Amino acid sequence: MSQKLGPYQLLSRLGAGGFGVVHLALDPEGRTVAVKVLHPHVTADSGALARLAREVETMRLVGGPHVAEVLDASLDVAEPYLVTRYVQGRPLSAVPTPVAELRLLASGLADALLAMHEAGVVHRDLKPANVMMAEGEPVVIDFGIASALDSLSVTASGAVVGTPGYLAPEVLEGKESGMAADVFSFGATLAYAATGRQPYGQGPASAVAYRVVHHDADLEGAPDWLAPLLHECLAADPVARPTAAQICARLGVEVVPRAHHAVRPPTATALRSRPGETNDLETREWRPGQERRRPPVEESRARHREKVRRRWLIGSGLFVALLSAAAREPLPEVALFLLAAYTLVAVIDAGVALLSRRLLRTSRIIYDFAAMLGAAGLCVGLSTFFSTFTLALFAGTALVVGVVFLLSA
Repeated sequence: MSQKLGPYQLLSRLGAGGFGVVHLALDPEGRTVAVKVLHPHVTADSGALARLAREVETMRLVGGPHVAEVLDASLDVAEPYLVTRYVQGRPLSAVPTPVAELRLLASGLADALLAMHEAGVVHRDLKPANVMMAEGEPVVIDFGIASALDSLSVTASGAVVGTPGYLAPEVLEGKESGMAADVFSFGATLAYAATGRQPYGQGPASAVAYRVVHHDADLEGAPDWLAPLLHECLAADPVARPTAAQICARLGVEVVPRAHHAVRPPTATALRSRPGETNDLETREWRPGQERRRPPVEESRARHREKVRRRWLIGSGLFVALLSAAAREPLPEVALFLLAAYTLVAVIDAGVALLSRRLLRTSRIIYDFAAMLGAAGLCVGLSTFFSTFTLALFAGTALVVGVVFLLSA
């Protein structure tokens, strides 16, 4: 069951990380977004939360096709949360490796790295789990959060501020770090995608961290066009690593001037100042490309209901056709009754759609009549090519599977 968080309607839980739980949600205009609700041990640290509040405005300046932009934030409520663009896909850590479209991945990651660094944002936790693969294109998520919440009190509370094997040596040693640390993480992430192996091996976190500081990465199997760049990105000395702009140049990524971020009136949940604090920047929101009309909430729900109805219509039609085909020879009256009952229900549904004047009514009527004809045709076809016993066995199996599915759902 969905619930409300500010103006956002939470639909389902997508996952959880060191800093919060991520939900799929709808914004007031019916657009899908990702809402990260911060963990209690993070919100209990007032200093870290205040630092995040200051950093969010900078994070909102990061835009581009390869980053999940920060769209909104509310950090002075009972359940503080951040809102980002929702990216439908799987994390790089969950896709088959080595990645087939490695050049596409490398170019996209380099573009994302440049977009963050041009805005003055350090990701601080770039790793395969924070790279979503959407139709072959990488999209970096969760940028800037680890950097903003990297404090001793938050760390002591249990939050993860990085992943050994993808953190730069200077970070692991507690030295001053910056954008060069992201370049190291970029190299480690790309090395994993190129070889299918963890660049510094597996094992306890302390052992992996030791190898990061004192040993070279495992780059065996990396293609010749990429291996030299990976060696430079994974250099122990931060000064020896290339910048994001240099990486883009090496990979032939066309650097497109970033669009100006449109200043919009603050929303009801726009970032608000805490007592005694001021925000120097206005609340801003940027979305890539031209503004596109998104369907309102009512239309989104109508489309979802129609999708569910079609699945039931097709599934029940297949089951009725199977039962009718099994009964056609021994019990023709039963077969005729089942087809007639299904047809009647479909006709009634089409009539309701015709009179309701709701969205998608034309397609609903078409599906109803197509289901009627399909069920009758399938019944004749199945009874022609299969024996009664085989069809009865199929029908019984389908019934058991359907019951199990309903109970599990």
